[in-house]
Amino acid sequence: MQLPDSNTALPNLSAIIDFSNNINSNLNLDFALNNLLLTCFGKLKITKGLILLYDKNGELINRMAKGVKESILKSLPYLKRGEDVSSELSSFCKNNSFGIVEEIESSEKSLGYLILGEKFTKEDFSGEDKQFISTILQIGSNTIGNIQSFEKISKLNKVLDTKINQLKSIFDLGKEFSSLLEIERVSKLLVYSVSAQMLISKYAIVIFGENSSEILDSKFDENELKAIIASEGLKNINEPKILDNEDSFCKKCRELGIALVVPMMIKNERKGLIFLGARITKQMYSQEDIEYISSIASFAIISIENSRLIKDVIEKQKLEKDLETARNIQQNLLPNKLPISEYYQIAAVNETAKLVGGDYYDVVKLSETKLLVAIADVSGKGIQASLLMANLQAFLKSIYKQNYKLQEASNFLNDLVSENTTNGSFITFFWGILDLDTYEFTYVNMGHNPPLLIRDNSITKLKKGGMILGVMKTIIPYECETVKLKKNDAIILFTDGITEAMNEKNEEYSDKRLEDLCLKISNLDGNKILENILSDVKLHTEGAEQSDDITTLILKMN
Repeated sequence: MQLPDSNTALPNLSAIIDFSNNINSNLNLDFALNNLLLTCFGKLKITKGLILLYDKNGELINRMAKGVKESILKSLPYLKRGEDVSSELSSFCKNNSFGIVEEIESSEKSLGYLILGEKFTKEDFSGEDKQFISTILQIGSNTIGNIQSFEKISKLNKVLDTKINQLKSIFDLGKEFSSLLEIERVSKLLVYSVSAQMLISKYAIVIFGENSSEILDSKFDENELKAIIASEGLKNINEPKILDNEDSFCKKCRELGIALVVPMMIKNERKGLIFLGARITKQMYSQEDIEYISSIASFAIISIENSRLIKDVIEKQKLEKDLETARNIQQNLLPNKLPISEYYQIAAVNETAKLVGGDYYDVVKLSETKLLVAIADVSGKGIQASLLMANLQAFLKSIYKQNYKLQEASNFLNDLVSENTTNGSFITFFWGILDLDTYEFTYVNMGHNPPLLIRDNSITKLKKGGMILGVMKTIIPYECETVKLKKNDAIILFTDGITEAMNEKNEEYSDKRLEDLCLKISNLDGNKILENILSDVKLHTEGAEQSDDITTLILKMN
């Protein structure tokens, strides 16, 4: 075996030691690769070379080149780990006047290849040259492997630090979101937390109601954004979507400047959307970024839904308080005490289907010998019906104090009501006056359910009158009728909440059932007649919700 000349061995050893010291002095990959090439250039008298390394996908890419034309670099073959790399690179080197190609290997795997140009002296590479290259590649491969491992760990640490910071941010924001009750403040915090973290200037926050959408905040053109919200392409987005496809929806979004859409979900139901523009840094949104935005979005939409619910509860409580006040006012409009007489009995009840109803009755002792009874059913239910009922009662009080005759008073009452009703509201109304001197009952029926006069096991319906109250001013005067009453006669006044009361099968109580019942119980006193009617209606509607106000007034002659 021929030993190397000491005149060349010592310089080689010195160059190798210098190379080892230099390449291991810095954990920067470019620095290491640059040292590797320059050491080869100086020692071997060459002017061009490149280093190819495998990337994380196993593709062999140019990582460092010196003295190589761009056209030659572009002609590099596309190679992946596991392919016939050596053969392909040999052909490349032969075609482009490269003198040598050597694999860069660590103890575990191939890291890449070193490709060097020919010597500018045109000499062939000697065995000593090749031994030098092999030695520095052994040193260099370990350093390159270490640097790659270090870079990988550094990247992982950076990702881990980012994750920790994001988790801390998410935790802090979660507490902040949970303390907010105003939707506007939740929206502002959401915008600030996402835009500051992602470095974006264009965004939009949209929330959905049952059949509507609301843009809480937006830096996009509002009309174009509304068009995108209404488009078919948005309906199936229930998970974050980077808008990089070539379909028409993604193109339309990109034209507006939208790069990412993140849904805000609660129990797999989409409650809102976050639209984000491109990042100021031009970086793409990573999976970690999307996870962070989704986490913040979850906190935000829960706070928004809580804000909505609290607002609804407050409004409901306020409405219930208003309704309770209206109910108290309405109950005060009804007689709080019915007159007692040796000549007649009065019994009455008013049960509203809602907190505030539209049925009305009144019993007024005009004098020692005259008694006015009235019953009404205002169209609709709730506050509007209650207000109309209050007006009716005020009109009644002002009219009967004027001592008008019943027919004349009816015409006047209709004119007053028609002037004060709107939106097609009307009232069915019946009133009559009992004269104890003559035992006569004079009445006018204004489109109301005809009261039943029960006598000697037969029924007479009190129909005489005219049109419904309040539809229009009086054109045709109302007619009145006077009936002579006898002992034990009973007059049953009621609203359609009795006869139209529904059971669970949507079957009405009916006029016939009421009439049949009244014939059976007409010999009872007034309170018993009322109790029997109410009991029978409740029996019929058992298990069903009350659909209308129920009002009944019994006038029983002694």
